[in-house]
Amino acid sequence: MRRFAILVPCIGLFAACRTTGPAGAPSRAQLRPTVFPGVVPEPVSITLASGDAFVLTDSTSIVVDPGNAEVLRTAQLLASLLRPSTGFAVPISSIGTSVRGAIVLRLSTDTALGPEGYRLAVWRDSVRVTANAPAGLFHGVQTLRQLLPPQIESHMALSAVAWRVSPVTIMDRPRYSWRGAMLDVARHFFTVREVKQYVDLLALYKMNVLHLHLADDQGWRIEIKSRPKLTAAGSVTQVGGGPGGYYTQDEYAEIVRYAQERYVTIVPEIDMPGHTNAALIGYPEISCSVRPPAPYTGTEVGFSTFCANKEETYALVDDVVREIAALTPGRYFHMGGDENPILSKEDYARFVERTQDIVARHGKQMVGWEEIARARLRPTTIAQAWATDSVAAAAVQYGAKVILSPAKRTYLDMKYNQTTELGLTWAAVIEVRDAYDWDPATYMKGVTESNIVGVEAPIWSETVRNITAVQYLAMPRLPALAEVAWAPQSARNWDAFSRRLATHAPRWNFLGVNYYRSPQIPW
Repeated sequence: MRRFAILVPCIGLFAACRTTGPAGAPSRAQLRPTVFPGVVPEPVSITLASGDAFVLTDSTSIVVDPGNAEVLRTAQLLASLLRPSTGFAVPISSIGTSVRGAIVLRLSTDTALGPEGYRLAVWRDSVRVTANAPAGLFHGVQTLRQLLPPQIESHMALSAVAWRVSPVTIMDRPRYSWRGAMLDVARHFFTVREVKQYVDLLALYKMNVLHLHLADDQGWRIEIKSRPKLTAAGSVTQVGGGPGGYYTQDEYAEIVRYAQERYVTIVPEIDMPGHTNAALIGYPEISCSVRPPAPYTGTEVGFSTFCANKEETYALVDDVVREIAALTPGRYFHMGGDENPILSKEDYARFVERTQDIVARHGKQMVGWEEIARARLRPTTIAQAWATDSVAAAAVQYGAKVILSPAKRTYLDMKYNQTTELGLTWAAVIEVRDAYDWDPATYMKGVTESNIVGVEAPIWSETVRNITAVQYLAMPRLPALAEVAWAPQSARNWDAFSRRLATHAPRWNFLGVNYYRSPQIPW
């Protein structure tokens, strides 16, 4: 397999954090007021105020209602962010204590904010984040995080930084409830740690779904205890060769729990009836493929399929859905359903409809790629549109909702331009502005705002071997798509976005995030 060069991010920003003045004394440049808050995604409403800034000091605390475990957990995550770089203790206190100089996280009854909206008010003597639900408080904390200097992301204490936030009031809530990314762990396997790193990036930009593509022709990546040959035979390789791998059920549960703490829902995908070569190595009796199942390390598609007319097929599907559903607290199970030229239309539809019933029986809502609209869908089913207007529109005719993942806008495994080494070009080359400059409500004929649950950005891993490569392809297009999914269309403007995004590069450097320095962004 061809080896790709990886761009290594700048790590020289620590020197920029020091001043020529006395230790601990901020420079004039560091005290200069922020011209505009570099918040991504753009909030619904943001009002800059006059007056002195709030300054994080060694006496700053976080004040919460200790009776709510979710709010307390968000406070703990905030404290764990603030402590390393500042060197401050940042204790967590109960509501009822003094809030002077504190960051206050509080639930309200402001139902207009919905389940994920928040209000953030920064004054000289305190910061207050209020929300109707814990998820909103978490999102408000991410906004506060972006308002703080980028050095806040440092893992080592920096004494010569003014930890200040200019006065501002923000009201914010998302446009769409599904703001997602997909990571293909089947073609190349990613460790639990690497998946958590991607969750961290999603959470920073208020994305709330991580769709894990857990099975494909090259590998089966999750333990199914009732079907041990799925991993024993199907997990042993990947694109280009190599050891492959899989998640034990405990490891998968660890990923789910980590994501859930950051208000990211894991959506597991087992692609079927096609893209099933890895599964069929262990269970060849349900194969209707055009070649005998064997370990596969290439990138072709369309040669493998489950048989749709064998009860043994549905017994395996039931075992897989049952075990994964039990491990996944989120509402969704993704059945894939794409790129199957082998089955007849009738057999394909039969498989989708039977699988839809199995998923429902195990208490989950089925999601599938747009091709599933060639079957009769339940109104609760969600079709993920990636290529064809007419197929996505067919899903709407059944009353189903749609996730927009148009390959020409959202596929993060596409190259930025013809000269970038990582990625493919079969759908398009996608620069940052291409990912940003489109409106989901008008993009596909027959699919309107009321039909859309959200937007998702997939990374297929044919050319992607590790999290460093994932970051390079995702950043800075992922924040662009986060804004597409969060901000009202009327609030979005490319020039303003590109300026805001440019302020995030120092933050990524402190985080150790690899990224593409797009010439479209005024870094």
